[in-house]
Parts: sequence; structure tokens; C-alpha cells
Amino acid sequence: MRIAPTGESLGAVVSEIDLSDPLAEADFNRILRALGEYGVLRFPGQAIDPAALRALSSRFGSLLAAKNTALSEPGMPDVSILSNVVENGRNIGLPDAGQDWHTDMTYSAVPGFVNVLVALRVPMRDGAPRGATEFTNTQAACADLPETLRRRLEGTTATHDLDKYWEHMRREKGSTRPPLTPAQRAALPPVVHPTLLTHPITGRPVIYVNPGFTTRINELPEAESDAVLAGLFEHILLPKYRYVHRWAVGDVLLWDHLGTWHYAVPDYRPDEHRLMKRCQVLADRIFDPDFQRRHLGLAA
Repeated sequence: MRIAPTGESLGAVVSEIDLSDPLAEADFNRILRALGEYGVLRFPGQAIDPAALRALSSRFGSLLAAKNTALSEPGMPDVSILSNVVENGRNIGLPDAGQDWHTDMTYSAVPGFVNVLVALRVPMRDGAPRGATEFTNTQAACADLPETLRRRLEGTTATHDLDKYWEHMRREKGSTRPPLTPAQRAALPPVVHPTLLTHPITGRPVIYVNPGFTTRINELPEAESDAVLAGLFEHILLPKYRYVHRWAVGDVLLWDHLGTWHYAVPDYRPDEHRLMKRCQVLADRIFDPDFQRRHLGLAA
């Protein structure tokens, strides 16, 4: 297995490995360390079926099961389908996932750790791929924070709420998704996470807020919280922290939610088909000392 960094703020290409076969533990450990270091890993030219995608993803943690199984692989609610393809009058997958800056599942008490996607169809126009996924590096952005601001944020917490992103997609992005029901809101109430999080793989601090789900920094007055969040969002999106992945059929992409944000660029038409299959991995193991000792060699 070869790991070649892109030389940009994020990203590495991993080659000479077949993800359809179970990973040897030494290879898994290298991939896990690279995920923390480079944030986004591309495995090109993979032929991986949903069962193998699921098996690979589950090495990193528990998988999130889709509530709407009509938008997931038959019999596999934890392998979701992202697609604008319409068959028999209905979308075969979720057509508008990720179309603004965010990081997955910060609205959950157990947040997201890894996304694993395989590209089966990529929209093309004039010989060039459309529907890129953009990323930004919250570890690097944190390292560049002014010391006074970092000290102000140390020990603070931030509130994250799914409804913020959901309603933004409906109002600003033309999503046809219905409002969250009272039952859905009750099942996923707002949650609190540290504003600055220590990354469990690298040990470096990350800015753990995002414009998709974060509503306020709890220990600051509301006006100051709004101003600080706006400044953090602007800082994290500076070009020097950004990376763009342009998809090719057969790409498997792994990315780390704890140290990145992402944005699925909706620059393709309904007749330019995009089809991906995805597993979302929860951060229920990566903070566990036994898991870290076994796979990262970290002391308990």
C-alpha cells in the first residue's frame, strides 16, 4: 500500500490496495493514522460492492442506519444512496445531500467520525467531471488562531442543532424535504460539544463548530457568540485551508469529520447523473483508549 499526499492542505491518494478484500490490521492502522494526518483519503479504481463497503466502514466505528430505507441499499439501511437519478417517477437516492458547508452529525450526542463513499456514476460536461466535493481543514485553521481568541474559546462549548441545517436547505437551497416533525425534533434535540476539540488521532486541537449545525457558543453573550462564530466560519473557509476532490468512477473516498468540513458542489443538471453509495461512521470507538492503543499505539 502506498500513501501519496496531495501537497495541499488536505488529501492523500492511497494505491496498491483492494478495498473489496478485508483489510489486514497493519493496513487498517496505517489508513487510520493517515486519515487523521491528511483528512481526506482517495482510493482510486476500486470495485467494491455494498457489502464490502459496509464491512470496510464498520472497522472505524458503528454505522448510522438510514431512517428512510427507500433511500438505502435493499436490506442494508446503513448503506445509503446519494443520487439525482429518477426511476419510475421517484429519486432512487437522496438528491441534495451535503450541498452547503458542514460536518456530519455534530447535531448528535455521538457525532460523526468518517464518511466512506464510492462513486458509481459521475456527472460529466465537456469531458470534465462535475459535482466535486470541497473540504476545508479545521486542524490547520485552529493552529493559526490568534492566541487571545484561542484562550477565549478554551473550555467553552457550542450548541449544535439539526433543524438549523434542515431549514436552511429548505429556505435557501430549494430542497423539497419536508420540515422535521415534532417526533423527529424530539428524537434529535440540540446537543453540546466542545468548541475546541482535541483530535483523537493527531492530538492536535480542531475548531469543532460549523455553519451547518452550530447555533451558538454557550459561555459567550449571544451577540459575542454570533460575532465569534461568523469570524471562525470566515477564517476556516480561507483558500489556504481548502481542498477540492473531483470524482472519478471507482473512487472510494474516506474523510474525517472531526478535522474537516465538506460541501457537495451542486453544479450539474438533473440529466447529468450522480450516483454514490455511502456509509456514515459514528465516533463511538475512536475516543476509546483501548481502540487507540490497539490501532494507533497511543498510551492509555
